Amino acid sequence: MTSKDSSPSDVTIRAEHLSKLYGDFVALHDVTFSVRRGTVCAFLGPNGAGKSTTMKILTGYLAPTSGQASLAGFNPSDPSQRLPMAERLGYLPENGPLYADMTPREFLSFVGKVRGIPKIDAAIDRVTPLTGIQEVLWKPIGKLSKGFRQRVGMAQALLHDPEVLILDEPTSGLDPLQIREVRALIRDLGKSKTILLSTHILQEVEAVADEVVVVREGRSVFTGTLAELRGDSTVEERFYKLMDAPPSAEKKEVA
Repeated sequence: MTSKDSSPSDVTIRAEHLSKLYGDFVALHDVTFSVRRGTVCAFLGPNGAGKSTTMKILTGYLAPTSGQASLAGFNPSDPSQRLPMAERLGYLPENGPLYADMTPREFLSFVGKVRGIPKIDAAIDRVTPLTGIQEVLWKPIGKLSKGFRQRVGMAQALLHDPEVLILDEPTSGLDPLQIREVRALIRDLGKSKTILLSTHILQEVEAVADEVVVVREGRSVFTGTLAELRGDSTVEERFYKLMDAPPSAEKKEVA
């Protein structure tokens, strides 16, 4: 997905021929893409297309059956490289684990101690208004709405001010106003950070993405810019065309 005049040092996230098998089930097949520094890339596809599997490989939660990945110059499959990689990575998994008995303030303080953040209170004060959790900071997480729990998850992903963010369905469960606020936050963060977000929502892609990877049934069927995805039609029309076509019939990659 990198442009022709980009150097390897511009690439922050890279997936090279990633495949993941569970017995006879193929979750991913030969997925290749890259994301340049300071770019918001949307990983678009229907439920079950392989988005979460890819993100778990990129963050080191899963090992690929074949292929390689790199994130901020580190190999997520190498145990010796995971800790330095984690210092540069903020990860919001779909339905990320939270401690229901803790308040958001207590949870973020705990995360800060685990990460070894030297000025935890200052970090919490920075991410609290960014994610809009001021009013629930001292309420038990288990009593919060799904939308506020998602915001707390976003706050923990931002707590150490990482250079790379991987967000799995970041607006899941949010109301329309919250969705607008989170998308604005992503656009703002994308000015200084590299962001890969998975989504099945076409409006989300148009609202935040510079570049797009489209996957279907574990295969990448398009990689390119948002303008290239749109082409002479609309994002919606092109997406459904990609979903209806054979996996190898239409694939755009920018070398």
